Amino acid sequence: MSGNSPGWCRPRHRPWSSVWAMSYSSLLTPGNPSNEDLSRGIAMVIRKERDVAAAEAAAGCVVEMHRRLVDFLREGLTLTEIDEFIGRELKSMKSRSCFIRYRIPGQSPFPSHSCLSVNECVVHGTHVMSDAPLVEGDLISIDIGVRHNGWIGDAAWTYAIKSCSDESRRLMDVGKESLRRGILAMQPGHRLAEWARAVQTYVEDESGFSLVRGLGGHGYGKSLHGPPFISNVLPSHPGEWPDANSLFVEGLLVAVEPMINAGSHEVSSEPGDWPICTVDGSMSVHYEADVLVTAQGPRNLTAGLAELTDVVG
Repeated sequence: MSGNSPGWCRPRHRPWSSVWAMSYSSLLTPGNPSNEDLSRGIAMVIRKERDVAAAEAAAGCVVEMHRRLVDFLREGLTLTEIDEFIGRELKSMKSRSCFIRYRIPGQSPFPSHSCLSVNECVVHGTHVMSDAPLVEGDLISIDIGVRHNGWIGDAAWTYAIKSCSDESRRLMDVGKESLRRGILAMQPGHRLAEWARAVQTYVEDESGFSLVRGLGGHGYGKSLHGPPFISNVLPSHPGEWPDANSLFVEGLLVAVEPMINAGSHEVSSEPGDWPICTVDGSMSVHYEADVLVTAQGPRNLTAGLAELTDVVG
């Protein structure tokens, strides 16, 4: 637990390191797609102008919600206050959260409008996991998923409250740069593994941080999760990541999301609970973008997030 942390994660029991079976694609889809499956539309592949416009509009709602958060976030707020604000603001945009009451096997319905993950909490933090107020130096990763006119937008960004340590600043910068480098690798005809190669090389080999195993990006569109599963690390043995050799095809719509720990890559959670936290208590950051693969290359539908101030309050 970091010095600034009020103890955001309860004692964890279930290890998550290398739990590939828990990837979104294996949980929520009947199987992993082949390249032929991807082009036929088992994954969300869009080419009609009206569908592209609808996906852009949903992604735009997520970016706008993050813009509003930059002005709202400050020291002293509780997670409940932040989540209530997100619920109200989404309603004002004629959108709604696609996270609240979301279900996966073995879990109770997700209780929050957004994922609010503080300090050592990597992902899936909820407003009920702590009533402690945010303090200066906290890192909060906010993952927002919206449904807007039938389409999903899903993106996450990490913010520091009031100030941040040198290590936290570097961790955040590495997270943003890893997302940028990974997206550049998402060229039509490239294998999904090229995304992971770009991200892992930069985060682990060049920067000395750790990527979480067993969790990653996913297809989306009119539903929140679908194939393909997009790991942030290369497979360590054959069959570990069945989608690795599938191709980025024109029209593929995916949410990609590095989750980076300052310490060990190992994470865990309490059985039946949502928050997933670092085992060693080290800080973690989470960045997620919605990307459409086009004939000209990847188009980041949530590119506006990179323009936001990330030290807030």
